[in-house]
Amino acid sequence: MRKTDKKTENQLRVILTDICNHALETYTGFQWLTHRVNYADFPNSLRIICVFDTNENRSTFLAEDGKTVLDARISQKLNSAGIRLKKPASQIHYDTEEDCARENNGQWGERLR
Repeated sequence: MRKTDKKTENQLRVILTDICNHALETYTGFQWLTHRVNYADFPNSLRIICVFDTNENRSTFLAEDGKTVLDARISQKLNSAGIRLKKPASQIHYDTEEDCARENNGQWGERLR
């Protein structure tokens, strides 16, 4: 990883930690978030994965327009740091621990590949 990539990674971690803390306080069932990125194709390759505990809580979040609000918050925070998502709808994903347990035996490393 190049020095500039490390700087960007640290910046992403700070931004996403702030977003995660907000989401933990705001959305029922929200558990954590993570990101995946290939710095050779940054920011196009940036994927943000927001994880809920159950499918029911994720469905409620989506039905109550939480996705629109959280997507906008993520995009705004990244934009303020000069990181622009070209297609937020396809770069921000919502998953559940329930699905990971059922489909990947709880192995997030496998699921996120």
